[in-house]
Amino acid sequence: MKVLWLCNVMMPMIAEQFSLEASNKEGWISGLADTVLSRQKENGIELAVAFPTPVSFIDPEKGICEKTVTIQGVDVSCYGFLENTDHPEGYEEALEERMKAVLDAFRPDIVHCFGTEYPHTLAMCRVVPDKRKLLIGIQGLCTYCAEAYFADLPEKAVRTVTFRDFLKKDSMLRQQQKFVARGRHEREAMSLAGNITGRTEWDRQCSGQCNPKAKYYSMNETLRRDFYEGVWKKEDCIPHSIFISQGDYPLKGLHYMLKALPGILEQYPDTKVYVAGNSIVSYDTLKQKLKLSGYGKYLRSLMKQYELSDKVVFLGRLTGAEMKQRYLKSHLFVCCSSLENSPNSLGEAMLLGMPCVSADVGGITSIFTGGKDGILYEGHGSSRNILRENEESPELIADNLRQAVLTMWSDAEKQEFYCENARKHARKTHDREQNYYRLTEIYKDIVRRQEDGVE
Repeated sequence: MKVLWLCNVMMPMIAEQFSLEASNKEGWISGLADTVLSRQKENGIELAVAFPTPVSFIDPEKGICEKTVTIQGVDVSCYGFLENTDHPEGYEEALEERMKAVLDAFRPDIVHCFGTEYPHTLAMCRVVPDKRKLLIGIQGLCTYCAEAYFADLPEKAVRTVTFRDFLKKDSMLRQQQKFVARGRHEREAMSLAGNITGRTEWDRQCSGQCNPKAKYYSMNETLRRDFYEGVWKKEDCIPHSIFISQGDYPLKGLHYMLKALPGILEQYPDTKVYVAGNSIVSYDTLKQKLKLSGYGKYLRSLMKQYELSDKVVFLGRLTGAEMKQRYLKSHLFVCCSSLENSPNSLGEAMLLGMPCVSADVGGITSIFTGGKDGILYEGHGSSRNILRENEESPELIADNLRQAVLTMWSDAEKQEFYCENARKHARKTHDREQNYYRLTEIYKDIVRRQEDGVE
């Protein structure tokens, strides 16, 4: 069985062989690849991987580059192609020729597209002749991200345009418009695919609205290998430290946390919030002032208003190992996004058995049970009414978050109960063996349905 994976980034295991900087994004795909390749004799899958790549690797005649690497003792065909990933809202018709070149070179039985966020997925969906060969794996959904993007920000903040925003044509309004454009490409791609795989009730309903004829397969994700080892211990963490895995754009909801923090500090004055990723609020040098975004400016205003400058720490870009250490050092993981499908960061925190608080949005409740695995609070929208827009104020959402954090820290016995349950739940959801077998079942079923002539 020949299977082509179409990925948004070059997997680290491939980047290393070309001496290129590896991306930490979508690390769970590497975990899945590890298992598939290590069991190649058993599953009979001949795997190829296609991904955007630097121009220096491209054959100008083909528009792609073709290389073979050896991973887990198995030869894997790699196809790099040109794509403007800095502007995924645009669509280049030339991508279709590049996808055709990949198809002609490998001739797959199945094309598995990981995600709908980039135009290469639409290009591939357009050029694959037999749509029954197409399997789209849902990660996030740009259509709904666009609706939740501003995450209850005040109108004045949304319309702020800094020097950096003007120069890069990247204000918050423009960012949201880009998600709208990406959503159009996403919906067309899903409407063309014969098969869709997802992992939450939310993405099942959303994809069903877009393409009710597609065969939907449920499949959970396998996370990065490092996170299956190690257990969070209260005695090893920094007391009252909160970890947030991302906070550089509104959808991730860092402003809710800043609004909740003063009330948390009243009870726990030593509380600090640690945010993975580069600081978007730095304002010490001329360069930092010029790079300040509209969202960064709004976060700065909240930090000034609530006197939080020494209570929020941006950690910079972290490797997988560094992320794991930060989870283990933190007293609480918080997912405060206005929308998520099933965030891997929450899954990683649960796997390590650490205390978790999350907004009840999107597909969260398919992987995290409030009152059992940790605490859910009402955020922007509700998983109980999956597609409605939220009518709650940011102050009320922030207060829900504040209460959830204080409740988690108020009862050590209940916290231990949550941690044990979260770890058990995550080990089931992200079970490497079960997810591997489920993937092979899906591939076999897609091939069987083609052979049986099932539309």
